[in-house]
Amino acid sequence: MASDNLRGSLWMMASMAGFAAEDGFLKLAAAEMPLGQVLVFEGLVGILWFAALALRAGSLPLPRAAWSRTMALRSSFEVAGRLFYALAVALTPISTASAILQATPLVVVPVAASLFGEKVGLFRAALIVTGFLAVLLILRPGLSGFSALSFLALAGMLGFAGRDLATRAAPPALSNAQLGVAGFAVLAMCGVGILAVTGGAGLPTAQGAALMAGASLFGVAGYSALTQAMRTGQVSAVTPFRYTRIVFALTIGVVVFDERPDALTLAGSALIVACGLVLLLHRPHR
Repeated sequence: MASDNLRGSLWMMASMAGFAAEDGFLKLAAAEMPLGQVLVFEGLVGILWFAALALRAGSLPLPRAAWSRTMALRSSFEVAGRLFYALAVALTPISTASAILQATPLVVVPVAASLFGEKVGLFRAALIVTGFLAVLLILRPGLSGFSALSFLALAGMLGFAGRDLATRAAPPALSNAQLGVAGFAVLAMCGVGILAVTGGAGLPTAQGAALMAGASLFGVAGYSALTQAMRTGQVSAVTPFRYTRIVFALTIGVVVFDERPDALTLAGSALIVACGLVLLLHRPHR
């Protein structure tokens, strides 16, 4: 189990890097074209990619198991997570949206302990709480970093937490590729829903198409790594590594969006990295 947790943790960090890059491309693309159009394009790319992987393995892209009650619940949470977080990335600073998303472990880990009988342990729980306090150090709720629009990221966080838990409970017969088809189908539907309200879809420019392609590439890579992470190690061991996303997001914010994090933001990021390293190296007593 220790080696599974290590592999799952590494997959989770790779996933967070991919999703942070996806957020950056999505934010840039949404400045040039309707957000719904970006999500539809990314959803279709993901569906085609994962469907091809499933067919290559000799499986149906969406078998009967994909229509189970657990998968219906997973899709519902996915809709909430994808829709609200995409809006948060488009409408608020990427570092703020990413910081709020880091509260996911505080939802996932206790629920996983209750549903799956996983043992969290005081040491691991303390590190999870410390990591979240570091997020609060970055976010500083109630000050300029938090606005009414930040509740979009909060709603997205709750949706992703439910999605991660349902992924763990998904029928074992479903492959990662089949889960990917289901997930990106939900993303495309979210885009259609947004376009139905906002309208404005049109032929993208060359730059817009390139930005959508970048979002799709990193979105598919991040989703693949996330699914692998949630099905490899213990949820309570793997989920805390979501905290690394804020480090990747801050880097993108500085390099791409010319954000200048202050001393408290940098201190919080350093603390998140430290907690992640301790979690990675820690081996619970047997």
